[in-house]
Amino acid sequence: MDFFIIVYVSLPLLGILAGWFFRLLYARFQLTSEEQKTERLKLDAVKEVEAQKKEITLRTREELQKERIEQERELREVRADLKRQEKRLSGREDSCEALAQSLQRKQSVLDSRERKLIQGTKKLEQDIESLRKRLEQLAGYTREEAKTMLVDSLEHEARRDAQSLINKIEQDANQEAEKKARRILVSTMQRLAPEVSNETTTVSVQLPNQEMKGRIIGREGRNIRALETLTGVDVIIDDAASELVSLSCFDSVRREIARRSLEYLVTDGRIHPARIEDIVEKQQSDIENYILELGEKTFFDLSLQPIAREGMSAVGRLHFRTSYGQNMLTHSIDVARLAAMFASELNADVNTAKRGGLLHDVGKALTSENGASHVELGVELAKRLKETDEVINCIAAHHGDVPYTCVEAVLVQIADTISASRPGARKESLEKYIKRLRGLESIALEFKGVRQAYAIQAGRELRVILDHDIVADGDSRHLARDITRRIETELSYSGRIRITLIRETRIVDYAR
Repeated sequence: MDFFIIVYVSLPLLGILAGWFFRLLYARFQLTSEEQKTERLKLDAVKEVEAQKKEITLRTREELQKERIEQERELREVRADLKRQEKRLSGREDSCEALAQSLQRKQSVLDSRERKLIQGTKKLEQDIESLRKRLEQLAGYTREEAKTMLVDSLEHEARRDAQSLINKIEQDANQEAEKKARRILVSTMQRLAPEVSNETTTVSVQLPNQEMKGRIIGREGRNIRALETLTGVDVIIDDAASELVSLSCFDSVRREIARRSLEYLVTDGRIHPARIEDIVEKQQSDIENYILELGEKTFFDLSLQPIAREGMSAVGRLHFRTSYGQNMLTHSIDVARLAAMFASELNADVNTAKRGGLLHDVGKALTSENGASHVELGVELAKRLKETDEVINCIAAHHGDVPYTCVEAVLVQIADTISASRPGARKESLEKYIKRLRGLESIALEFKGVRQAYAIQAGRELRVILDHDIVADGDSRHLARDITRRIETELSYSGRIRITLIRETRIVDYAR
């Protein structure tokens, strides 16, 4: 019984040992097989390396053989070339020897001729010396004296001929310069054909019907008075059947503001003093923007570099300024283009001429408190805008007030004269009329407490708006008398001028 127990217990152990033994045998068999494979791979790799080595060796030998053959071929060509050069050098050497012999023969001939020439020259010098001495005896002058006399005579004759030649050249140059200048002026003036437009002091607004006239006038004329007071223009409504309203004012900006305001009020239909005041304020802002846009457009059309906002506005404001009836912006553009054409013909700086031409009258768009001329105002503005010295000289010298420092300033002055002297470009009477009206307004504005002054009715009435905080009701009459006396003393006019002072107290409060 114990035996069976022992056998029963030992059998699993024996099985485990047997399995482990067989597994060990199998592992050794597998290891042996892998080693054999590794050995075969090593042998194959060695054979492959040997084959590649032989192939590389054969390829290298073939390349070396080809290189050796190529070098031998090049060497044969070099040797053949050297042989050809050697033959040419040998031929040249023979030619050089023959040439040297020929030169030696010629040299011997030249030496003999030179000896004969020296002998002849000595004999000729002796003959000349003897002749010179005989001439000195016959003429009574020595050689040096005769030479001095001859040189003086030749010098005098040469100077006379040179002076006549210089005079002829100067005359020809002056004639040619005059012809060329005329040609440049004529061709440039023909290339520029601007429109001639004279400014007037009146503009008309078309009304849709007769009823609109009464609405513009308003109850007891309050609407038309408000429009005239706020804009400083004279509103003329004809009682006839015509549906036109005329706006009269020498100031183009105020006239344009009044025209736009009236057209807007007619279109809107709501016409009363408060509405008129709002519309006039809006149109004043719009006209400032329009002036700036005009300046920017002008610089863009002329292909010029833009300047600061102050300069743009000044150039745009020239559209609403006139000189002897001529629109100043149109005149400035004409001068800029003419000066640029002249500069291109004379190889001067086109950009400087064009810029100086555009800005030469920009001072007319500015106002001065110290009575400075438009030239001085334009120069001050150009300096603030940091323009070049050449452009500043174009502005300062276009009336000949200062010397010219560049040719572009001369061209601007010529272009200014041409633009102003075109037929129909200017009217003397309109300029004098506008100056008188502006002088009328400036006299009133000099008094303390005057906020605004408008010359209306073609200068027959001066409407003065007072500041109620500064001028009291009792002082208004004295102020009117003072303004009247100043006008009578400083201005010359026909007929009489009506001075109307307006003092309004406006109180505004808000209910919250």
